[in-house]
Amino acid sequence: MTITVKSEKDIDRAAREFLDAAGTRRHIAFHAPMGAGKTTFTSAICRVLGVTDDVSSPTFSIINEYRDRDNRPVFHFDFYRIDNDAQAADLGLDEYFDSVALCLMEWPENAEAFLPDDTLHVSIGVLDDGSRIITFDD
Repeated sequence: MTITVKSEKDIDRAAREFLDAAGTRRHIAFHAPMGAGKTTFTSAICRVLGVTDDVSSPTFSIINEYRDRDNRPVFHFDFYRIDNDAQAADLGLDEYFDSVALCLMEWPENAEAFLPDDTLHVSIGVLDDGSRIITFDD
């Protein structure tokens, strides 16, 4: 499936469409180069879910926890600073992944060995006109 985000004003619509397509998938991995909009799209997803906290990249904390409108946890991971499997193992990822919480992951390739088998892998690309293209298999 492909979703095009024409501008930042269009991002909440794209996030709603994405969540509808993702259905009950709880483990979502965003693959994109630096600056492509992983955190911006994650913020839009959280906004659509009713998260009222400021959503920012957990680059230094690695994991942020938010609450959606129904007070369910949403975990936001940024594995950018993970250099090896030992560092990823120290995070206790199984506890997060085994929960019923939505897990949104940036830089998942740095923790690939620990991702659940049912992870939905999403690519975000930047087009020449500055719009974003979000692709995944639904």
